[in-house]
Amino acid sequence: MDDVISIEGLRHRFDQRGGNALSDLDLRVRAGAITGLAGPDGAGKTTLMRIMAGLLAATEGRVRVAGLDPVANADELHRRVGYMPQKFGLYEDLTVIENLRLYADLRDVIGAQRERQFEQLLDFTDLGPYTKRMAGQLSGGMKQKLGLACTLLGSPEVLLLDEPGVGVDPISRRELWRMVSTLAQGGMAVVWATAYLDEAEQCASICLMNAGRVVFAGAPQEQIERMRGRSILVGGIEGNRRHVLQRALRAPQVIDGVIQGSSVRLVLKEADRLPAMASLQAGPRARFAQVRPRLEDAFIDILGGGPGGDSVLAQRTGKAALPGDVDPMAVIEAKELTRRFGDFTATDHVSFRVRRGEIFGLIGPNGAGKSTTFKMMCGLLAPSSGDARVMGIDLKTSPSRARQRLGYMAQKFSLYGNLSVAQNLKFFAGIYGLRGSSRKEKIATMVECFELERYLDTSSSELPLGFKQRLALACALMHDPQLLFLDEPTSGVDPVTRREFWNHINGLVDKGVTVMVTTHFMDEAEYCDRIALIYRGRMIASGTPDDLKSRVADDNLPEPSMEDAFIGLIERDDAQQTREARE
Repeated sequence: MDDVISIEGLRHRFDQRGGNALSDLDLRVRAGAITGLAGPDGAGKTTLMRIMAGLLAATEGRVRVAGLDPVANADELHRRVGYMPQKFGLYEDLTVIENLRLYADLRDVIGAQRERQFEQLLDFTDLGPYTKRMAGQLSGGMKQKLGLACTLLGSPEVLLLDEPGVGVDPISRRELWRMVSTLAQGGMAVVWATAYLDEAEQCASICLMNAGRVVFAGAPQEQIERMRGRSILVGGIEGNRRHVLQRALRAPQVIDGVIQGSSVRLVLKEADRLPAMASLQAGPRARFAQVRPRLEDAFIDILGGGPGGDSVLAQRTGKAALPGDVDPMAVIEAKELTRRFGDFTATDHVSFRVRRGEIFGLIGPNGAGKSTTFKMMCGLLAPSSGDARVMGIDLKTSPSRARQRLGYMAQKFSLYGNLSVAQNLKFFAGIYGLRGSSRKEKIATMVECFELERYLDTSSSELPLGFKQRLALACALMHDPQLLFLDEPTSGVDPVTRREFWNHINGLVDKGVTVMVTTHFMDEAEYCDRIALIYRGRMIASGTPDDLKSRVADDNLPEPSMEDAFIGLIERDDAQQTREARE
């Protein structure tokens, strides 16, 4: 097929004193397929997207999109290209249909064509029953569907999607992928930018980027095949799997590793050259087994390996001791926890206990009630009924006292965007009561551990996403909390940054810090000691990651992934609720 997008020798520089954001970049995108644009935070994906969309004029190079020069033919380009940026501009105080009308006006879609496209898009996205709902009341997945519908008005030839899967649950991500695949099969050229390599692995072709350059362009399978014999699983571990991972990442034969349930998944520097099992101290039953490589393995290899497994932050942090009157088996506790908003029950009689030094995960679809549950456990939202306690403190009667004991990192970046990094650090240190030399020492430690030195005078709103997350975590840890609440802490960040983040979390847990985390990224859920799956306000399953996976395993799916477990358990609950309704 002909190239719908053709880019040659592209360079872009934002500041004459700085380096190139994009350097000597070539790219081809054909019709009828999804082309993935993948790379770490700051690789240049969004800059490239904006150039293709005609919103940014490249410094040098030749760019043609649908046969048009994006700068010289901007008006015609905007009629033929649909662009959905990371933060699509939905009007939250308008309904679904009002947003569609607004974007139809902007794209000059009128008359019979307008009504026909509304009907088609509402059916395509399953938003037909929700036309009168305010956009601000939609779940994250439904907002992305509405954003896609608005982008498709006018039937563009080219669809540019900048990280559409960020912040949505696995079910919504699969639905979004299904819709976009249908568009590509119909002949549309699609570019899907992502920091999630599992998304990029599904694309017909990929462009892997790093530091403004293309490091690979071609079929994902080409990179996956290159890693044969280098992806292994350490199973049968006895003892602490986090410690096994740390030891493995210190071995010269290993370039990367992650936790996968009760096992540890490693990437080798060379095929079949294994670390000595004895050096991992994984127990007498531990065994190596080869597993299918992933695109993420190849990408980490291209970058020269992952960040290792040790945390400078944890090395600089003391032991988190509990007061003598706190039960270490119930540091965080929910009993029949319920929250109602009018007639709607967001959290419905949820109960669980979290032990000291445990990572406890809350997962569930968008709108399922996990964030409501999470906010009640942080003392940010009062329960309608039931009990929520942290370290024995009743969050109904003493929420402010409880909050002094915990660190909280919000789902949406909650720092002050108009303050610099240094000012944010000083402000949060002051909130937690740090003064004088103690404040200076703690801020210096956070700057060193999270490598924030070069950004100290930068407004936090202008930071790359990975550094925004680092700063948010630094501020949450300023007072050495014994409990850490993390709401979607790595949403949208690249694999390397995600590993760095979990190195810190694992290291803090070793010091006795107790962690509660929400996530939509199922590979991340594998790091949790136990998980609660929340759906329609209820806790429909709980247990270790391997427990949940085993519940959906069968002859057709003998080794389910965490994502398979997530979807399978929800589908099973839907079926049970349907049966009960009929009875």
